[in-house]
Amino acid sequence: MNVVDSLTYKAAGVDVEAGNRAVRLMQAAVRSTYRPEVLGDVGGFGGLITLPQKPYKQPVLVAGTDGVGTKLMLAIMADKHDTIGIDCVAMCVNDVLVQGAEPLFFLDYIACGRLIPEKIASLVEGIAAGCRQAGCALIGGETAEMPGMYGVDDYDLAGFAVGVVDRDRLIDGASIQPGDALVGLASSGLHSNGFSLVRKLIFEVAGHQLSDIVPEVAEQTLGEVLLTPTRIYVRSVLELMQKFTIKGMAHITGGGLTENVPRMLPAGCGAVIDLTSWQVPAIFRYLVKLGNLSEAESLRTFNMGVGFVLALPQAEVNVFLEAAAALGEQAFLLGEVVADTAGGVTYVKGEADLGAVQREG
Repeated sequence: MNVVDSLTYKAAGVDVEAGNRAVRLMQAAVRSTYRPEVLGDVGGFGGLITLPQKPYKQPVLVAGTDGVGTKLMLAIMADKHDTIGIDCVAMCVNDVLVQGAEPLFFLDYIACGRLIPEKIASLVEGIAAGCRQAGCALIGGETAEMPGMYGVDDYDLAGFAVGVVDRDRLIDGASIQPGDALVGLASSGLHSNGFSLVRKLIFEVAGHQLSDIVPEVAEQTLGEVLLTPTRIYVRSVLELMQKFTIKGMAHITGGGLTENVPRMLPAGCGAVIDLTSWQVPAIFRYLVKLGNLSEAESLRTFNMGVGFVLALPQAEVNVFLEAAAALGEQAFLLGEVVADTAGGVTYVKGEADLGAVQREG
């Protein structure tokens, strides 16, 4: 056994004071998310929050957890860390929203190889921005410096959100029936799914750098396009829920429309989606071309420009589309619920009579 001088935690790669400085740098961002229900302040062992003051007959807490996947690798490559936190919040709060719940609070977990206070503060500022968009409080988190587990410039990011809804206002899709309309809300881009394929296509197949500008995609660099934060639908949808008969919702994440829309449908129902009902953004068209991707593969991997889907009665569609537009959402009639014992999605092209496309048996 070698005899060494007295060692410190810092010598082993963990700088406690850097962690303390990161906390000081992030305090203002965290406090900017606080709702009236928040108790305590930054630095406690646990985050404290009460239920909202509005009366609930039987409040139900709805929880969701997620990360950002390999989109993190692009943020690290670009050395841009101020928006990836929005993605983390979005992936959680949009899932909670699907059940009709108002996101109440969020907690994050950051693990890194080397803790740089300014980088961590930038990450948390993005998380706080996402929380402000969703109207939920960032009441706690954890930053772990783990040398040897991660490279010195690498980090991982995950979080979870908890929302609240009255039990009799839960949205579970049970009342959806054939003939109901499916309305889509536009995504802001790739959101946070499919990036393993994206990286292969952009870097290996096309040989691009993040600094490249591809005119057929955008006037921005590829880095700016690919790191566009996931859209948070909370405020718009919560308002629309007060005015319309929303029977079911789906957050279009991994699995695309093909796998996520059926998750909100009751037994005996399927979906018909008109592929010409929305304009597929240029980044998706470019990725499809680079990889010679099949239609089925594209629709199962990417959101293809549709980030959120809602089911509601046909009679409410036109007014719904106007109301969504007034809230800043790009909304479109995506398709229709049909009788289908298989419960899947059928894709059509053109202004077909969607109600005639049914599969029973």
